[in-house]
Amino acid sequence: MPSAPAMPNATAYATRREIFGWAMFDFANQAYTLLIITVVFGELFTTVIVGDRNDGYRLANFLWSLALAISYLMVVISAPLCGAIMDYRAEKKRFLLFSYMATVATTAMLYFVEPGYVVLGLLLIVLSNYAYSMGESFIAAFLPELGPPDALGKISGFGWALGYIGGLVAAGFTLVVLGEATAENYERIRWVGPFAAGFFLVAAIPTFLWLKERGVPKPHGVSYRHIAQQRLWGTFQELRYFKDLSIFLVSLLFSMAGVYIIIAFAFIYGAQVIGWDESVRNIMFIIVQITAAAGAIGFGFLQDKLGAKHTYQMTLALWVAAIVAIWATPALTAWLNQQWGWQWQAQHVFLIVGCLAGLSLGSSQSASRALVGVFSPLEKSAEFFGFWGLANKLAGVLGIVMLGVLQTLIGLQASILLCVGLFITAMLICVGVNERRGREAAVAWKSA
Repeated sequence: MPSAPAMPNATAYATRREIFGWAMFDFANQAYTLLIITVVFGELFTTVIVGDRNDGYRLANFLWSLALAISYLMVVISAPLCGAIMDYRAEKKRFLLFSYMATVATTAMLYFVEPGYVVLGLLLIVLSNYAYSMGESFIAAFLPELGPPDALGKISGFGWALGYIGGLVAAGFTLVVLGEATAENYERIRWVGPFAAGFFLVAAIPTFLWLKERGVPKPHGVSYRHIAQQRLWGTFQELRYFKDLSIFLVSLLFSMAGVYIIIAFAFIYGAQVIGWDESVRNIMFIIVQITAAAGAIGFGFLQDKLGAKHTYQMTLALWVAAIVAIWATPALTAWLNQQWGWQWQAQHVFLIVGCLAGLSLGSSQSASRALVGVFSPLEKSAEFFGFWGLANKLAGVLGIVMLGVLQTLIGLQASILLCVGLFITAMLICVGVNERRGREAAVAWKSA
């Protein structure tokens, strides 16, 4: 095994200010995830910018999934390469800044997308989501440096929870000031892009003020291309020492495919299948953010007590229950009304389902990020989180493309059951992960 360079001691906690600064990036970027991908712009793109009720929005849904898949494929290609360079040159913070500024600029430009401007909308979603997704990997690479392995669950959970709070703040402004995602309200709601960009721009400032770059740069006489090729080849040769991380990344590929489907289509599903009112949609904003924050915090503490693997498996089981409930909402509503003489609407039952989905969302994302942190040597954290980004976004490509094609054939409601198979497959693969062995492999590499 190759010798590892000396690194600063990261077995103790970073300062509270630095951890808070790191977590503020989650707070800031949630405005993009929630307002652009999950809720407002996704619905606006499919129902207004493309919009074709005659085919049940199937073409619009497919184009939306295509834009996301292309951006995720770009991450698959570039994330490990950038991770290798960041570790070698100790430039995690610099790369994070580039991705942050690119996200802000391209998101603000969504203002110029009008009904019928399909190509421009697709291009800006591809660029903005690519920049955002790269930043997601870059900020995660700092996690192993913020505390000992047994504390990473709490730290990761705190970041995700703060992110959902940020989403709640951003959503609250959107609901009160910008209004509905409709053609009639387009002149106001088109400001969602500039608002999400401005929110991200301002809220992430503490990250760049307080987060430290701990790595030690190597000599700069080597090109970025050579660094990336050399280090990645070395990592592939060393993967036999990180068997458990490799197995987990395969499990993550399937689980995150399901998660990305829900992130991209949950509110589109609410509009097209459930047929919710604007008021119910707004309540769902709040419910998902609160329950996701609770899931991230609660399962973060649980992870540090029960272990990352078992906690991750619990979150997958929770997801299976949530997806079945999402699919069954219309039928379940009809059955309840028939059995008990109620007059409930499907949109009201869907709010209850939203609590389960939110809890699943926050807990699974936090647990998976922390588990990669536990298995990553500090000297290769950016590179390993580059592979985490690769698995995440490859999952996004596969999941969203599969659902995009499937829903054109059988409709969106039936297609959502694809996620059940994905989460069950992830659970079965994760059985082969030995958390203790994975921890020992990371420590052995550092001390070699």
